[in-house]
Amino acid sequence: MKTRERLQFPFVSNYPDYQVNSISLMSTPERVGALTEYTGRGIQIAFIDSGFSNHADLIGRIHLHVDASTENILEQPRVITYTGMSWHGQMTSVIAAGDGKLSNGQFRGIASEAELILIKVSTPHFQIKERDILRGLKWVYDSRDRHNIRVVNVSVGGDRVSSDPSHHLHDIVKKLTEVGIVVVVAAGNSGSDRLLPPASAPDAIVIGGYDDHNSTNQDQWTLYRHNHGHVYNGTTKPDLIAPANWIISPLLPKSETEAEIHNLAQLLTAQTEDDVLAIIADGQEALNLTDEEIEHVDEVLYDKLQNRIYHHKVVDGNHQYVDGTSVAAPIVTSIIAQMLQVKPDLTPNQVRQILMDTAQSVDRYAPTLQGAGLIQAGKAVQAVLNM
Repeated sequence: MKTRERLQFPFVSNYPDYQVNSISLMSTPERVGALTEYTGRGIQIAFIDSGFSNHADLIGRIHLHVDASTENILEQPRVITYTGMSWHGQMTSVIAAGDGKLSNGQFRGIASEAELILIKVSTPHFQIKERDILRGLKWVYDSRDRHNIRVVNVSVGGDRVSSDPSHHLHDIVKKLTEVGIVVVVAAGNSGSDRLLPPASAPDAIVIGGYDDHNSTNQDQWTLYRHNHGHVYNGTTKPDLIAPANWIISPLLPKSETEAEIHNLAQLLTAQTEDDVLAIIADGQEALNLTDEEIEHVDEVLYDKLQNRIYHHKVVDGNHQYVDGTSVAAPIVTSIIAQMLQVKPDLTPNQVRQILMDTAQSVDRYAPTLQGAGLIQAGKAVQAVLNM
């Protein structure tokens, strides 16, 4: 075996301001200045997404799981089956409303006491089409009074650009807004002047992103590569921008990725080379290492393991970091749940106006790229308190 001096050690994660043997990623409440005394208690949030899980950070608050993957919609008390597509919806729901159980509260979502309705719209062929998103949103519209739904998060997009005012997704968003449901939609991640329904619905609160580089120094912040553009009534989207990079997200339980990351995370806290040898020996199967690699540990294997830590964006044994407007949107959704907790009779238009009035515009970016600007969670909730 090579001498320790020639081996890469210690292992590190590659997020900004990483500190050895410490998790130095900011939580979402820290990133947006949220008032932590408000938790979305009493507010029902619906999530339209590819799939979900009964994640530990949501236990006790999953009001309903709706399998809307076919026309035969099933209402279930919990998530019954997991697939690889369960990860995306688990990510959005836990980022918004997880209670931080697996992190001793460190990675708690802003709406950590909200009730959740999880609506799966991916098909049995592992696709999401506009008709599937529509099916989920129609269920929300039809079931709104029965379940007192106040806000719906949509972190999936449609098939093609449309400027048709009567497009079915534009129409359902308008109807939901008219009956008092706030619709929050991710703008998309291609960085182009191209909005797919429902992000092209004027009545939706469409969320773009910014990269804070894991820092509170706004001089370091940059725009994320979110989609943008004009919609059919002449207004521009996104309406606001929210954190869209380096966001802590849970691993999908019982997945192969979870097992591998669990072992990789142990390398981040290894103190000695002997610790490393024990970790890779015990985790050989999960790490998919050969007997030859285990028997002849060298810098090539160290590089391989380090690259896997980077690839999987490892934070710890239960979390990785993620990016995209798919995660920026639920951060805003969770702030809206706080606002509705303070004043339940807020209308969707009032919610939008307060968020935009309290946002912080960034001079170096065009309004068409940032909308009203950076979300300001604490200021938005304080504005509601002052009404």
